Amino acid sequence: MLRIAIAAALLATPLAAAETKEQSCQYQADVVAAIQKARLDKVKERDVVKAVAETSPTWPENYNAAIPLITPWVYEQKMRDVRKKDLGAAWLELCLQQ
Repeated sequence: MLRIAIAAALLATPLAAAETKEQSCQYQADVVAAIQKARLDKVKERDVVKAVAETSPTWPENYNAAIPLITPWVYEQKMRDVRKKDLGAAWLELCLQQ
C-alpha cells in the first residue's frame, strides 16, 4: 500500500501545464492495467518493462518510469485478484483521492 501511495504521489503532479490531475491519474491507471495484463499473460516480473514497451502504449513517455515502481505491487497481488479485479480502476480511484 505504501508503494502505491509513493508512486501515486510522484506521478499525481502533472508534468506539463496542459495535463490535468485527472489525465495524469488516467495515464497511471493505464500503466497499472498494462502491468496487470502482462501478469495475466504470464510475463516474468523482470521482463515487464520490455513487454509493456512492446505494446506501444499511448501514454506520455515519462509514465514509463512508473512501470518498475508499480510492477512489484501488481505482482504481489494474489492471482485470483489479478484475474477478477480491475487494478487500473482501483489505482485511478486512489489517485484521484490524493
